[in-house]
Amino acid sequence: MKKFISLMLALVMVLSVTACSSEDPSKKSEGVMTYKEYSEAALDSEVVVETYVQAKQGWWQDTATIYTQDGDGAYFLYSMPCSKEDYDKLTTGTKIKVTGHKAEWSGEVEIIDATFEIEKGSYIAEPTDVTSLLSSADLIKKQNMFASFKGLKVEAQADGSAFLYNWDGSGSHDDNSDLYFNVSVGGNTYTFTVESYLCGNDTEVYKAVEGLKVGDTIDAEGFLYWYNGVNPHITKITKK
Repeated sequence: MKKFISLMLALVMVLSVTACSSEDPSKKSEGVMTYKEYSEAALDSEVVVETYVQAKQGWWQDTATIYTQDGDGAYFLYSMPCSKEDYDKLTTGTKIKVTGHKAEWSGEVEIIDATFEIEKGSYIAEPTDVTSLLSSADLIKKQNMFASFKGLKVEAQADGSAFLYNWDGSGSHDDNSDLYFNVSVGGNTYTFTVESYLCGNDTEVYKAVEGLKVGDTIDAEGFLYWYNGVNPHITKITKK
């Protein structure tokens, strides 16, 4: 009898995992925009999307800033009103319906003034390799997605260092400052950032950047943020 019960519990667990993995992240409820409709919507217009939490940048003054994604594209939710209780419920993969306004700041397209509802469903995106698109105009079509970058060479800052605390070197580890570092691939150089609200000075990626040396070759993962051009928010570094 005990063996039978154990087998039944195992079957239930398998079926549960299968049900979760069968979630179609591109499927939308009635009245909800597809990612294509969202991308074509005018700035300042109202948008309604269903999307999945991929990472939380932070919570303060009853607002949350969150990286989200569905099966077709990504949505950056900026300063969305959210109680701490609800913020704690927004774990990675959580499905939410968001109503807000499409906005842009220094090239970064985001949803502001938003409200949200937690829905049934779960989806965690695998990183999309965008290395070959870094110098392409098509890169912006992947904005805010969870992305990977392969075979990057760490380049020197103006002072010869491998990274800076804050964009101008004015910060420090103890201040939990953002980290800025330059990488090159295909003959072009790009600025990557470890955004300290997302990955603070106690995280593995923060420590990994602090350990970089000019000339190192690395792979990286992070969110394809934009600030006057591509400025990925990096969450993982792997030295080659």
